[in-house]
Amino acid sequence: MSADGSPAQCSRAGCRAAASWLIRWRNPRIHSADRWKSWVACDEHREYLREFLAARSFPLDVSPLDRAVSGP
Repeated sequence: MSADGSPAQCSRAGCRAAASWLIRWRNPRIHSADRWKSWVACDEHREYLREFLAARSFPLDVSPLDRAVSGP
């Protein structure tokens, strides 16, 4: 859910679908080990966004969005 309480939207450009996945990543060339960025993805774009980051050898973690919001 976003800060205003509306469902989070997929981070893929042009997609307005509700997100159900959290993708945490960092670029080790510019981010310190404790700084992570977050994208959210719908079911359709989860693998696309994960592959985009993996192709650049960025460390990443993919987890269901509801688990990430409610805790471990």
